[in-house]
Amino acid sequence: MRPKGDHSGVVVPPPAIYFAFLLGGWGLQQLAHELYSIGMGLGLATEVRRGVALALILGGLLLDGAAAGHFRRLGTPPEPRKPTTVLATGGLYRFSRNPIYLGFAVTYLGLAIAMDSPIALGLLIPCLIVVDRFVIAREERYLSARFGAEYDAYRQKVRRWL
Repeated sequence: MRPKGDHSGVVVPPPAIYFAFLLGGWGLQQLAHELYSIGMGLGLATEVRRGVALALILGGLLLDGAAAGHFRRLGTPPEPRKPTTVLATGGLYRFSRNPIYLGFAVTYLGLAIAMDSPIALGLLIPCLIVVDRFVIAREERYLSARFGAEYDAYRQKVRRWL
C-alpha cells in the first residue's frame, strides 16, 4: 500500500488546463465576433491553415504517445496524480524533462490554428506559464524529494522544455 500523498500534488489534470485555455480563447473569439463584429482570423488560406494544423496536431499527439509509452514501458504511470515509481531519463526525456506537456502545447497550437483563432493562439503563452508554475514546479519538488540526487543530476543535464 502506498503512503497517502505519494504524488506530486498536482490539483488539476494538465490536459484540462490546456483544454480550458483553448476553449476560453475560442469562446472569447466568438464573443468578440458577436459583440463587436470583429471577424479576425489568422489570415492563412484555408488549405494552408488545415495542413499546418493537421501536421501540428498529429505531431503533438505522436510526441505525447511516445513519451507516455516510455513511462508505461518503465512501469510508471504518466499521470501526475499517481506515484512515480521510476525516474524516466531515456528516450524523449533525454531532450526535455516534459515532453508530454510539450506535446500538449504542440497539439494546442494545431487546434488553435485549426479553429482560426488568434485569441486562443495568444492564450497558449499564459497556459504554458500556468503549467510551468502550478504543474511542473510541483512535479519537480516531488521528484526531487522522491529521487534525490539522481533527479537533481538529471535536472542539471536536461532542460525543462527544450
